[in-house]
Amino acid sequence: MKFLAKFAKCESGATAIEYGLIAALIGVGIITAVTNVGSEIQATFNDVKDGLANR
Repeated sequence: MKFLAKFAKCESGATAIEYGLIAALIGVGIITAVTNVGSEIQATFNDVKDGLANR
């Protein structure tokens, strides 16, 4: 019975879930930032390519 009471008080599982959610949100933010930066870099390289082709 003591084991069940101790298990009910234990919050380490909740803490692990919270850390997991924070890590997931950070991951989504990084993916979004990299996607946006990647699009901008691709546009820049396309502009350079077009500029060199018209030379």
